Amino acid sequence: MTVAEQNIPAPPVHVAIIMDGNGRWARARGLPRTAGHKRGADAVRRTVEAAAELGIGYLTLFGFSAENWNRPSEEIADLMNLLRRYLLSETAALHKNGVRVRVIGDRAALPDDVVSLIENAEAQTRDNRGLNLTVALSYGARQEIAAAATAIARAVRDGTLDPAAIDETTIEHHLTTTEIPDPDLLIRTSGEQRLSNFLLWQCAYTELVFVDVHWPTFERKHLEAAIDEFQRRERRFGARVG
Repeated sequence: MTVAEQNIPAPPVHVAIIMDGNGRWARARGLPRTAGHKRGADAVRRTVEAAAELGIGYLTLFGFSAENWNRPSEEIADLMNLLRRYLLSETAALHKNGVRVRVIGDRAALPDDVVSLIENAEAQTRDNRGLNLTVALSYGARQEIAAAATAIARAVRDGTLDPAAIDETTIEHHLTTTEIPDPDLLIRTSGEQRLSNFLLWQCAYTELVFVDVHWPTFERKHLEAAIDEFQRRERRFGARVG
């Protein structure tokens, strides 16, 4: 019996998550921020597994923003080391479970060996047909939109694009998420209520749910609760209803 036949609401196709609160979780326990980031990696693993089990097609995680490069150098080094360990330890398991991995963001700012690990993970999982996992690293939505505008301007200058033909689809095709549907649901942890330069174009009609737990303590039950909240809402996409 299908989900529709059981009258069970389908899960959102695409869930995006701003993983916030690692540092505050650590500080509340008298631990260094690195401890929060390590526990946050455990939450990533739990969430990827839960998303696949719940039938979510696309999961996008905000791992490291373009603005995060302004953090202390020691913290950045710890984050890059954690990213290396995650890619080395998890890529094989993700591949085995049919997860396709993508990374969006400015790779030029990342260490060369991290870029190589990313490219390996993407190549190894490219043909997988399970959960589509996208991780935003060194990512900023304003920077992404500016880069798209620059690419479009070059196409116009080179005579390969008519300015009169530029529309929303043109812009979407120049974004790093061009192969990924817009998020249906965006979750932010730690109680903060802002987008923080994340998927600004793509979240035009996304439902937002703010969860008052720090990311290291985020569990399947919190994901399920956010999905329940999403399914209770009436999505209008700007149209008048009634």
